[in-house]
Amino acid sequence: MKHGKNYRESVKLIEAQKAYEPSEAFKLILDTAKAKFDESIELHIRLGVDPKQADQQVRGVVVLPNGTGKKVRILVIAKGDKAEEARNAGADTVGAEEIVAKIAGENWVDFDVCITTPDMMGQIGRVAKILGPKGLMPNPKSGTVTMDVAKAVKDTKAGKVEYRLDKTAIIHCSIGKKSFGVEKLVENFNTLMEAVVKAKPAAAKGIYLRSVVSAATMGPGVKLKV
Repeated sequence: MKHGKNYRESVKLIEAQKAYEPSEAFKLILDTAKAKFDESIELHIRLGVDPKQADQQVRGVVVLPNGTGKKVRILVIAKGDKAEEARNAGADTVGAEEIVAKIAGENWVDFDVCITTPDMMGQIGRVAKILGPKGLMPNPKSGTVTMDVAKAVKDTKAGKVEYRLDKTAIIHCSIGKKSFGVEKLVENFNTLMEAVVKAKPAAAKGIYLRSVVSAATMGPGVKLKV
């Protein structure tokens, strides 16, 4: 891959083998974020677990103290009082069977998070093949299948993120925007890392945190000391 001039210049500022303290790392990341838009700051955590083993999965949710800086479109599938609670909490779209029919008939996925009540999961099962591959399927483990839809909506709007191990034993997660500045990014980083450490499976052996790298959308990766 051929990188642009800004990227090549940014790489020169980073010591390839050095693991930086979080505050120093995020200052470097912001200094090398040269794009003209407000770049997202991504975190990539490599864990010493086997993602093929059911008892070594790492997954959970955490509310970042400073949010993610992203506007999240929330769909709530619920009926009656729960639907009204979702509207009052600020959900972008609220519906029941008619929304499920729209997803099934039109492949409609114009939302970022889908929250539902347990009684609607039978309906949502009809569109699991559409929502699942896009990471939009509600799940109790991520707090998106709940009777307290109002809290779920508010937490998501406030900056709740889901972290989840991929097939290569890496967690990829956005922890903010370039405009946040170093202090807010460090706070979000610490909150996410604490959650991942607490989620360590009992079956995991050896070194749990193998490496942690962060980067802006268009910038080079910086290793962090953990």
